[in-house]
Amino acid sequence: MKKIFLFITLVFAFGFYLKSQAETFPENAIKKDLKTAEKIFINHADDCLDLFEQAAQKESITGVAIIAFIPGDATESWISKMKVVGRLADNEANLLAIAYAKASEMAVTLKNSGNSARKSINGELGYMGGVIAKIDGGYLVGAFSGGSGQQDVDVSELGLEWLAEKFKK
Repeated sequence: MKKIFLFITLVFAFGFYLKSQAETFPENAIKKDLKTAEKIFINHADDCLDLFEQAAQKESITGVAIIAFIPGDATESWISKMKVVGRLADNEANLLAIAYAKASEMAVTLKNSGNSARKSINGELGYMGGVIAKIDGGYLVGAFSGGSGQQDVDVSELGLEWLAEKFKK
């Protein structure tokens, strides 16, 4: 009976040891960090969009705000949230499409939208108003569409800077 108990104890101990070792492998640690970063994004995205809205109201502009999280060092996927701040579109412009055009440009370049150092490629419109930040676990992308290019940048920067702070360890 003692031998069986000892054997079972050793099996459990070895199992816990293997589990702890598996969590320390670099690829598993990276996956864990990405999941943590994704949770941080999800937990704070709505508050961030509220800050976009407040900043837009101070600028007396309306439009669409987007915040997105790109996990890792290259764009292979993202999660995003969007908020209409007064209007989604008008007779002249689909503000949601413009905001996502800014975000999609940043996903490719990993630079703020409308960056004149690079010629726009087919499908990009080169609009100012989107900002990107490198954070632990990936990138944050913020874009606003509805004001002038500089107003959109100002609104986007305010929200993005606030959210980026949530990722600092």
